[in-house]
Amino acid sequence: MISIDINRALLGSHGAMSLSISLSIEAGSFVALTGASGSGKTTLLRILAGLESAQGTIRIGSETWLDDRKIIAPQQRRIGFVFQEYALFSNMSVEENLHFVANDKVLADHLLEITELSALKQRRPQSLSGGQQQRVALCRAMMNRPRLLLMDEPLSALDASMRNKLQQEIALLHQEFEMTTIMVSHDPSEIYRLASRVVVLESGSVVRDGSVKEVLLKTSGSQKFAFEGELLEIVTVDVIVIAIVAIGQQLVEVVISEQEAERLNVGDRIWVSTKAFAPIIG
Repeated sequence: MISIDINRALLGSHGAMSLSISLSIEAGSFVALTGASGSGKTTLLRILAGLESAQGTIRIGSETWLDDRKIIAPQQRRIGFVFQEYALFSNMSVEENLHFVANDKVLADHLLEITELSALKQRRPQSLSGGQQQRVALCRAMMNRPRLLLMDEPLSALDASMRNKLQQEIALLHQEFEMTTIMVSHDPSEIYRLASRVVVLESGSVVRDGSVKEVLLKTSGSQKFAFEGELLEIVTVDVIVIAIVAIGQQLVEVVISEQEAERLNVGDRIWVSTKAFAPIIG
């Protein structure tokens, strides 16, 4: 069990705020942190890692990492941290990057095999693709057999197919090493594939906390479905008013009424929904 009860003054996206978090996380669970930029997600990860200070307590199992008397150093916490930036040593080979953390050839070879990097272990990071470098960063984070793996949007810079592949590898490593994983992500599909629990932060506080379906599903039952998107343009074709909406990686056209067009503005976050549930999947 991980017990977190911390406070920290922050400058968020809307000015000064207090990061005030109280959470209990079951050992071995996979938790996704999500919420708007500047809500405190990355700072929370860095406090858990010991890279930033806070007031309060952090306990993992029988160990106390933070209280009013002491702060345990990052290297004593047995954590793995995967950033958006790969932060690999450019003067070392893939294999040497892993051995820098722990001189365990058996574990290094096993991780490289799982992530399909064995053939590239003598290569330097700069000669690898972005997806390959991210896999090296993930392997390196696993080299100290962490009790807690922290990931800050690790796949956000990758294309969809590579993200999907790495999500599978992350799920495999999470299961095999039986560790607790906390990942910051804004991608609902990624959260759905990986996490068993979602915690939503807003202005430094937890505003929602539950299973993926409880938190992320916008509709229930079979009466309707809905998608969130960004309004890009409103155009009139003959007597029809059409809204151009970006939903994920897709652009869709939606016929709207003149009254709806009057109250909508380009850039709005909107819902595209239907009450008649008769979708066609192809």
